[in-house]
Amino acid sequence: MMSLRPLRSALAAALVVAAAGCSLVPTYQRPALHIPAEFKEAPADWHAVAPADEQSRGEWWRGFNDPVLDGLEADATAHNQTVAAAVAAYDGERALLRESRASLWPDISGSVGVSKSGGSASTSSGRRANATVSGAWTLDLFGGLRAAVAQNNASMLASRASIGNALLAIHAQLASDYLQLRGMDAQLAAYQRTITGYQRALTITQNRYKVGVAAHMDVLQAETTLRNAQSQAADMQRQRATLEHAVAVLSGRAPADLTLVAQQWNDRVPAVPAALPSDLLQRRPDVAAAERAVMAANASIGVQRAALFPSLSLSASSGRSAQVLGDLASGGSAIWSLGLTGAMTLLDWGARSARVDQARASYEQSAANYRQTVLSALQQTEDALVDLRSYADEAANLKASSEAADKVEQMTLNQYLAGMADYTTVVTAQNTALAARRSAIAAVVQQQQAAVTLTQAIGGGWDDTVPAR
Repeated sequence: MMSLRPLRSALAAALVVAAAGCSLVPTYQRPALHIPAEFKEAPADWHAVAPADEQSRGEWWRGFNDPVLDGLEADATAHNQTVAAAVAAYDGERALLRESRASLWPDISGSVGVSKSGGSASTSSGRRANATVSGAWTLDLFGGLRAAVAQNNASMLASRASIGNALLAIHAQLASDYLQLRGMDAQLAAYQRTITGYQRALTITQNRYKVGVAAHMDVLQAETTLRNAQSQAADMQRQRATLEHAVAVLSGRAPADLTLVAQQWNDRVPAVPAALPSDLLQRRPDVAAAERAVMAANASIGVQRAALFPSLSLSASSGRSAQVLGDLASGGSAIWSLGLTGAMTLLDWGARSARVDQARASYEQSAANYRQTVLSALQQTEDALVDLRSYADEAANLKASSEAADKVEQMTLNQYLAGMADYTTVVTAQNTALAARRSAIAAVVQQQQAAVTLTQAIGGGWDDTVPAR
C-alpha cells in the first residue's frame, strides 16, 4: 500500500509550528464615548423595563391591536425585497467566512496517471503508472490568516445586524404609512359627514331663497362651501391611494394586488417600553452593525501587519510508481517529497507599511462612524420623546376644540334658520368645525407615528435572528 507516513509526519510538525504562531491584531476595545445616564426628554417615571411578556419582542406593532397591520407586517418580513437583499448579503458574508477559515488548513490533493515512453529500435520503451497524495499548507506564523478570519467574522456579524436594521426600518415605515392611511380614512369619513351636512344646508338655503327669506348670495356661499369640501375629499382619496401603493410594495406586493377597505378607525396609541441610553448599544441593530465594522477594521490591521513578515509554506507528497496500474496497491517503488518554502519581499518602497497605515486610518474612520451612529440614536430618541409628549397634549386639546367647534356650528345654523345670523357666519362656523375635526384626527395619527418612531429609535423589539425564506 501507498504510505502516508511522510505526509503525516510533515503535517504534524507543521501543526506544532503553527500553534506557536503569534497574532498581530490589536486588542479590541469598544470606541470610547460618553453615554448619559438618562434621556433629557424622558418622563420622570420612565425607567428601563422589559416589554410585556404576552407580546413577542420582535412584533412590537401588535401593540396597535390591528389584525390587518399584523398580517401586512408578517408579509413584509417574508417577502420584502430590501430584507431579502440583506439576507442574501449575509449569506455571502457567511460563505466568505467559511472560505477564510478553510485557508487555515492544508490543501490535500491526489492524482493517478499512466505515462508511456518510447524511441527508436535501439532504445527502450515502457509504460509506468503513478499514484500520489500531496498536501500544501501556508503556515500562519504571524497570524495573518487568523486575522483575516476575525475580519470576515466581524463583517458577517455586521451583515447579520444589517438584516435587523432593514427589518426594523421596513416594519416602522409600513406601520407609519398604514396608520396614516387609516387616519386618512377617518378624515374621509369626517368629510363625508360634513359634506352631507353641507348638502343639507345648501338645500335649506335654496328653499329659503325660493320663498324670499334668503339672499342669492347665501345660496352661492353654500354651494361654494360644498364644492370646496368635495374637492378636498377627492384630493384625500388621491393621497390615500398613494399610501396604499406604498404599503403594498413594503409588504412585498405589487400595488394592484392589495386593496385595503376602510374600517372603523382605531385611535389606539400603545405605550412604548422604556429604555435607558446605554441600552441602545445592545438594542439598535445599526449601532451593532457599526461596532462590528470597527471590529473588522481592527482585525484588518493585523492582516496588514502580518504581511510585513515572511510567509512560509509546507508541501509534502507520498506515492508509488509501478509498471502496471494494477500493481500500485501491491508493488512498485515508493516516492515521496517534503519541502518548506519561505518568501519575503525585500524592497517594496514602503507599500506594505502604507497599507498598515491605511488599515489604521480605516479603523479610526469606522470608530468615528460608530460614535456618530450612537449619537444619532440618542438624538432620534430624544426627538421622538418630545414628539410623543407634545402630540399627546396636542391631541387632547384638539379633541376638545373639535367638540366645541361642532357645537358652535350647530348653534350658528340654528341662529341662521331663526333669522338671527347671516349665512357668512354659518360658513365660517362650518369651515372652522371641519378644520377642527381634521386637526383632531391628524394629531392622533401623529401621536401614533411618534410611537412608531420612538419604538424604532430605541431598537424596537429587534433580535439577531435571520428571517426564514
